[in-house]
Amino acid sequence: MNSIKHSIVFSLLIVTIVLACSNDTDIDMLPDSTEYDITSILTKFEGTGLSYEVRDGRVIFTTQDQPNYTSPYWPKDNPLYSDYDGTNPAYNQNPNKIATQNIVFSIPLNPSEASNHQNTPLGPIGVSRNGVVFFNQYAGPDQPLTTEIDSFDQWLGHPQGRGMYHYHIEPTYLTQQFGNDAFLGLLADGFPVYGPMENGGLITNADLDMYHGHLGATADFPDGIYHYHITSEDPYLNGNGYFGTPGSITQ
Repeated sequence: MNSIKHSIVFSLLIVTIVLACSNDTDIDMLPDSTEYDITSILTKFEGTGLSYEVRDGRVIFTTQDQPNYTSPYWPKDNPLYSDYDGTNPAYNQNPNKIATQNIVFSIPLNPSEASNHQNTPLGPIGVSRNGVVFFNQYAGPDQPLTTEIDSFDQWLGHPQGRGMYHYHIEPTYLTQQFGNDAFLGLLADGFPVYGPMENGGLITNADLDMYHGHLGATADFPDGIYHYHITSEDPYLNGNGYFGTPGSITQ
């Protein structure tokens, strides 16, 4: 009887050790979820009227918010003016024209998850790698993009009343240029935005958390980082607020 008891105890001990070693391995493989540095990504930002400087643990972006491609929303005397040549049969151009802006983002270089998640506001919530700003999923206070989508130009952006050109959904000029899995920009909390593909697969809302992102490795952050994704369904870019704590935005 004693030998049976000893055998059982020994077996349990072996199982415990194996599980402990397995758990240690899993922990080592998980990306660090609290200490990030986005300095390496900054060289990907370039665009007309876009500049940045690193100061006091922050990156300060200043953008004139000028798309670097053709659009029917440019004034007709602008060399980049073109008629709409997209694929939306319901396209309905709004009356606004692209105008030069002066938008300044102060974004943390070392973003981390917020203890109190803030809602994204109407207006700019981040900056794309070509200097065009990101907006959230609303056309107005709690108003979905259902009809406003039909005013997006051939690259899926449009200007609001003051001429601020912006993206609510996938910026197809950038995904066609850099790839559907490419880094597209930063939200104001410092966390990166990626396209609708990852590891060869299409990302859906079901793959993401309530803030429309998830934790994992990317080509730019092989050790892992929390990041947002563009998807084809509402909320497209951002869900119920920022994952991290946003810096300041002035315009």
